[in-house]
Amino acid sequence: MHVALYTHSRLPVSGYGGTQRVIVWLARGLAELGHKVSLLAPIGSKVPEAALVALDPKDLSRPGFDLSEHVPSGAEIVHAHTPLQTPTRQPWVFTLHGNQRAGQRAGDNVICLSSDHARRHGTTAFVYNGVDPTDFVYRSKKADFDLFLGRLHRAKGYRWAIEGANRAGKRLVVAGGWRPSLRTSLRYVGSVDGGRKAALLADAQCLWMPALWDEPFGLTLVEALMSGTPLLGTRRGALPEIVSPDVGRLGDTLDDLILLRPSLATLDPEACRARGEKCFSHLSMAREYLRMYQQYLETARLPAGRMVG
Repeated sequence: MHVALYTHSRLPVSGYGGTQRVIVWLARGLAELGHKVSLLAPIGSKVPEAALVALDPKDLSRPGFDLSEHVPSGAEIVHAHTPLQTPTRQPWVFTLHGNQRAGQRAGDNVICLSSDHARRHGTTAFVYNGVDPTDFVYRSKKADFDLFLGRLHRAKGYRWAIEGANRAGKRLVVAGGWRPSLRTSLRYVGSVDGGRKAALLADAQCLWMPALWDEPFGLTLVEALMSGTPLLGTRRGALPEIVSPDVGRLGDTLDDLILLRPSLATLDPEACRARGEKCFSHLSMAREYLRMYQQYLETARLPAGRMVG
């Protein structure tokens, strides 16, 4: 199959850029499965597994911009990761990477990121994000710290992570976009990417993700699994689909998480890595998107997503 991926972001992204990194991993997965990939993205993008169709960023913001004119001949489907101003003449699907307003339903060609994400948007079509395991470092022996990795926003629950780790008697490393007030048990390292992020994920005793909003997916959870690092989070959004009892613990309150934290020492890093590779790799993501593409081309309807065990 010839798939045309579209994004308004230059790839690869500098910094974290979760959505942008997922697009790169999807291109890699599709190519590894033997499919042809074109990438419609801003000038300067470079993804080795995809043939670039370079777009002028000024055109992307121009009213009425028609992506159809740039889709290469032979592309069977356009997979947009950015909303289109004008539907393409070619068959197209769109991955919703965030949350829409409450009550707003997804269109017939919209693919969500988890079963919970799909349910909240009135559809059953979803594909879990996947990451390339080779981009992460696996370690079974951990250093003496817990980790919070993500935007330092109230909804992400970073304050819960700070207070919870402190009350649980654990040192916490916080990696995020701005500097919070510090205490002796907390170390702030700022935004991290590449090798620095991989090392933190691999060395941490656990990843705190006490989400206070409905996470569409939660990419850092999977990155931690690939690193052999157990998870500690809330039962919000997609977290119950990703965090099985053999790789982490979920609670509803901060007190729950503090009480659950000691039990993470009984979890096997190998089980974390195994779940990541089995359920959330770039290849499993690519296979599920191919299933979506094929059924949509045949029936103009998307199939229901498949939950992992």
